[in-house]
Amino acid sequence: MIPVRDDIPSSRIPFVNISLIVINVIVFVFELTLTERQLQRFFHQFAVQPYEYLLYFSPYNQGALTLTDLVLPLFTSMFLHGGWMHIIGNMLYLWIFGDNVEDRMGHVKYLVFYLLCGVLASGAHILSDPTSRIPSLGASGAIAGVLGAYICLYPHARVLVLVPVLLFFLTAEVPAWIFLGIWILQNFASGVATLGVETAQSGGTAWWAHIGGFVVGTVLVWAFARRIPPRRVVYYTDWYD
Repeated sequence: MIPVRDDIPSSRIPFVNISLIVINVIVFVFELTLTERQLQRFFHQFAVQPYEYLLYFSPYNQGALTLTDLVLPLFTSMFLHGGWMHIIGNMLYLWIFGDNVEDRMGHVKYLVFYLLCGVLASGAHILSDPTSRIPSLGASGAIAGVLGAYICLYPHARVLVLVPVLLFFLTAEVPAWIFLGIWILQNFASGVATLGVETAQSGGTAWWAHIGGFVVGTVLVWAFARRIPPRRVVYYTDWYD
């Protein structure tokens, strides 16, 4: 299922969400200007490489890796993408679901929430495959956190989706909890299937970053989202002739 839109309007302009999308697109355009060799060096410098975190605390490090080498990629990696489908898919989900989460959190809190989910999602990926030398990149972990927040805040929202059937696409509206529930179950099944598999990351998808980001989002949302007070019911007791 491919999401097209939801039915929850925003009450304010989602400046942060739009800015995140713009930054991701600008960085991707920059990537397109690089040669293949330059791009590989760029990814190795700014993407997360799990083995480096294991190496840093080993006696073999001897100053080759600094703390900055480990911390910086946790943030920069979430603005890198490995191809057109990678960035289009991520930005589509961020555009559809991010504005409503920002609406409930406010601009500053949403930015902090997004970055924190991305960092912790990378942490989940590192723990799932600490010896991997394949650079991990993409906004998927942070966006998974946004999806986790969305399913908590708007479980009964309706999501318009495209459903591929043979050579055609059918449209349908499904509750957010069903659409996002299917999404996380698919990721969880794929993540479990890669455990203990030597080529777990060869497909290019860090499943446990998605899972970790989603779980973090469902937990942190309650600390970041503002509560909507219940509607006040006014009873009129005065009668007029």
